[in-house]
Amino acid sequence: MARQSLSRALVTASWLAEAVRARRVGAGLRVLDASWYPPKERNARQEFKERHIPGASFFDIEECRDKSSPYDFMLPSESHFADYVGGLGVSNDTHVVVYDGDEVGTFYAPRAWWMFRAFGHKEVSVLNGGFKNWVKEGHPVTAEVTQPTPAVFKARLNRALVKTFEEMVQNVSSLNFQVVDSRPEGRFRGTELDQGLESGHIPGAVNIPFHSFLSETGHEKSIEEIQEIFREKKVDLSKPLTATCRKGVTACQIALAAFLCGKRDVAVYDGSWSEWFHRAPPHYKVSELKRSKA
Repeated sequence: MARQSLSRALVTASWLAEAVRARRVGAGLRVLDASWYPPKERNARQEFKERHIPGASFFDIEECRDKSSPYDFMLPSESHFADYVGGLGVSNDTHVVVYDGDEVGTFYAPRAWWMFRAFGHKEVSVLNGGFKNWVKEGHPVTAEVTQPTPAVFKARLNRALVKTFEEMVQNVSSLNFQVVDSRPEGRFRGTELDQGLESGHIPGAVNIPFHSFLSETGHEKSIEEIQEIFREKKVDLSKPLTATCRKGVTACQIALAAFLCGKRDVAVYDGSWSEWFHRAPPHYKVSELKRSKA
């Protein structure tokens, strides 16, 4: 495998299909299905059992998280992450490719991509276009579940890639870094509920819905198109940037898009709006709905 492939944030379906055909999926290349869906809508684990990319393992975000936190999908401890991915056959020398089966093309895979990077793993890529396009292009699928040989993974959290509630509060006045919110416009503005939660945004945040970076087919847009999106929103990629959303998932699409443009240090506010809504003072929750009621 060409070394330059290992540093790419995106790999194509044809590249991965060739790796599958050449039987390169193993200790040096692990493929992980990071799908997650609301329980009443779809069952990600069951769908994985029925069909997945040959040689892939299921990355269960419900298991690889801080279960003691009141907020969804918060990062696990270093030891928890290391044990979990080690059990999937991932070592520090493994090239990891993550994908998911969401209809938009890519939804949860960037979260898994960012988690690996947050714990110090650089050789991790997202399958461009996701499982949806893998199937559409006619690449092989299987119901056979492989049992990878456990590996040793040493995790070390890169705190520069994670923002805490306290850091976000401090930034409201200090403006040390830009904040981009990846939720739909209505939820950002506060005019529609955010999964049953009153919505709004952090003061000073800029809204770029995550799907802005995806083409109609579900692939990532070109670097030139992504750069233009940031420019239109007056987001300066040469300056510090933190991404946020509802629960720290689609914020990782912002981090991935910026990474493709050469900016590799975008932080994610892990608690995102779920935590901000419950902990921030009222005047730190900007909502047009509140103003319209006044």
